[in-house]
Amino acid sequence: MAGAIIENMSTKKLCIVGGILLVFQIIAFLVGGLIAPGPTTAVSYLSVKCVDARKNHHKTKWLMPWGPNQCDKIRDIEEAIPREIEANDIVFSVHIPLPSMEMSPWFQFMLFILQLDIAFKLNNQIRENAEVSMDVSLAYRDDAFAEWTEMAHERVPRKLKCTFTSPKTPEHEGRYYECDVLPFMEIGSVAHKFYLLNIRLPVNEKKKINVGIGEIKDIRLVGIHQNGGFTKVWFAMKTFLTPSIFIIMVWYWRRITMMSRPPVLLEKVIFALGISMTFINIPVEWFSIGFDWTWMLLFGDIRQGIFYAMLLSFWIIFCGEHMMDQHERNHIAGYWKQVGPIAVGSFCLFIFDMCERGVQLTNPFYSIWTTDVGTELAMAFIIVAGICLCLYFLFLCFMVFQVFRNISGKQSSLPAMSKVRRLHYEGLIFRFKFLMLITLACAAMTVIFFIVSQVTEGHWKWGGVTVQVNSAFFTGIYGMWNLYVFALMFLYAPSHKNYGEDQSNGDLGVHSGEELQLTTTITHVDGPTEIYKLTRKEAQE
Repeated sequence: MAGAIIENMSTKKLCIVGGILLVFQIIAFLVGGLIAPGPTTAVSYLSVKCVDARKNHHKTKWLMPWGPNQCDKIRDIEEAIPREIEANDIVFSVHIPLPSMEMSPWFQFMLFILQLDIAFKLNNQIRENAEVSMDVSLAYRDDAFAEWTEMAHERVPRKLKCTFTSPKTPEHEGRYYECDVLPFMEIGSVAHKFYLLNIRLPVNEKKKINVGIGEIKDIRLVGIHQNGGFTKVWFAMKTFLTPSIFIIMVWYWRRITMMSRPPVLLEKVIFALGISMTFINIPVEWFSIGFDWTWMLLFGDIRQGIFYAMLLSFWIIFCGEHMMDQHERNHIAGYWKQVGPIAVGSFCLFIFDMCERGVQLTNPFYSIWTTDVGTELAMAFIIVAGICLCLYFLFLCFMVFQVFRNISGKQSSLPAMSKVRRLHYEGLIFRFKFLMLITLACAAMTVIFFIVSQVTEGHWKWGGVTVQVNSAFFTGIYGMWNLYVFALMFLYAPSHKNYGEDQSNGDLGVHSGEELQLTTTITHVDGPTEIYKLTRKEAQE
């Protein structure tokens, strides 16, 4: 009776495999911590106030904040009054990147947040539920002397959330409100070298557009993009891991198909997990260096969602297939109560992502959080997904408890066996429990490193060595789940070694009466591992 490799491999060889995987895990963390720079860079931009005195503002004219064709500028809003410049003639211009620099496709994406500097005036205060309406134009070019090409032009509304901490008296005029930052723009690719933003604040008192928003002094932007050095390290990891997981996946399925029986549900789920890991590994991002694929962020979210949904489903099915008190095994329909919350939660997050990044494919200034309806809808999707996640973990914890209880109960029959046979099954049970603990440790490390990356400054300094914590989190956790899937497919592949019928009783130290007991208890149930068969037999009886 052949079991899985994890059950038939000697302890020495198993320790060697574990040591090799641990070395690769350490390397994955070190690659991000010592070789790669920080994952992202934030750059602050202060808009330049340009004057567009043309009567017809609808005709496109790109106003540059600096350079040979720079616009007619004013230093502050107060300067506009003596020059009789109207608010509709002022354009806030931002050039991306800063002077003497270029953007690169290696930056992968651009995310911008908006900060308004609003001064307090007694005769121009921010009213309740005030909304600023911006007319934003985005253009690009790849040569410093080429003409600008329009990329997007939208009316962008944003609700102001500002507080004034000082008393609203004449002596406090000119002080600034404390305003929340606002989401502004997200682009899923950086295919061009130069970008230009022209932001207008059109005023229409009849339609109440940009009325009661205070006196806006300046517009500040913070641009966030992925570091080119981190992108190269990330692509290199994907390129290395893709063939590794693909090869072990093909090898695993070939071992399964060589069996005389059809694959059971657990083996199919492990194979599906390998497919989802390969799907997330395929380095299609290489094409983003040469093509303007703005959908890469959305595609990346979908790939991650598929993998994590498959991983959560695997944990449920893995536990369920080792529970003795359930009769409906080896059928995916038997897990609808547990897998259902995963499907609902994944679908909610997918809809939320489509409502956000899906719309941004055509309108980079869109954000679902900018309207009351959009915010309520987004929160509803997130809350439903959170409830489903909580239900899932309740199911999972209950099933893990059941599995450990059932395995422990089965250990009571071990003293009646011969010493060799008893030690063999004690080893199997220990390895099964050890795998469950490794799974728990992987999930815990993911959560812990995520929290650490959020609360730290992004890097640690030990002497003369700087460790990029956030980069180590990304590469380490990504490598960890690849190694986890690799280990599952390797250790749970069918082994060529045999026990029971293919070996003499003398080799295992089994007496005739014990052999009959073990045969009727274990060998009549087909499955991938001996623990699997050991736990399932009681349910069939």
